[in-house]
Amino acid sequence: MADLRKRVPENIDGLFFVDTTCIDCDTCRELAPETFQDAGNYSSVHHQPISEEELLRAARALISCPTGSIGTTEKIDLHPAIQSLPLPLTDDVYYNGYASKDSFGASSYFIAYPEGNWLVDSPKYMPNLVKRFEEMGGIKYIFLSHQDDVADAERYAKHFGATRIIHQFEKRAQPDAELLIKGDEPIRITPDHLIIPTPGHTRGHCVLLYKNILFTGDHLWYSHNYRSLNAGRSVCWYSWSEQTRSMEKLLDYDFEYVLPGHGERIKLPANEVKYQLQQLIERMKR
Repeated sequence: MADLRKRVPENIDGLFFVDTTCIDCDTCRELAPETFQDAGNYSSVHHQPISEEELLRAARALISCPTGSIGTTEKIDLHPAIQSLPLPLTDDVYYNGYASKDSFGASSYFIAYPEGNWLVDSPKYMPNLVKRFEEMGGIKYIFLSHQDDVADAERYAKHFGATRIIHQFEKRAQPDAELLIKGDEPIRITPDHLIIPTPGHTRGHCVLLYKNILFTGDHLWYSHNYRSLNAGRSVCWYSWSEQTRSMEKLLDYDFEYVLPGHGERIKLPANEVKYQLQQLIERMKR
């Protein structure tokens, strides 16, 4: 619960505020950029919601904040925001919200798939979200891109009887995971789900290619500030040279969506994605 006495000074006056427990994970800025801004080491409110849609997005950010650092100066009805999650991104892919502090606020996703639904990385374990997943047919697979973003995967796996998929080098984060990826070769789980090992950020980091959508974990994201695909050497925990080689692997695949764990989501034409990926690789090599 956010504390008004701890509100950061950059907040403008009004209904919403951010307090000093914010960990600067970017969740609120991704969900409601018209309301929340980057204030250095944390987010702040730079514009109070005016329309119903702005209010809904700000409320969605409030309930998704991993540290409960967003508050309101008066009580508001959160039910519309709660009922809006998971948030549809395409006909069969959803953003889950309810980011977990254990994964530093990483985004997680849900894939509605006829042969069994997928959870991509893990949100916080929330009864409201569990109920929605049940209504959508449950979860068959939980793909975990790497050890940082497992959050409450074990609880979801137990509840739904799901198979957790993670690389063997990340096993310490889920020691009883049901399916371990080994080596660096891509593994096809279904006709539409290809797991591609991409060591770099961590030794066993993997991405998931689903149709024309790439779930990238912490390997790759979009930056609206630079208007390009991006990767971060400052958050590369294993090997920058390996991450560069892993990035080159992705040139073999066509996709339009980049859905990361951290960073901004984007949809671009496949040829533009490939061009920006090539440019990123050149920058990484330099």
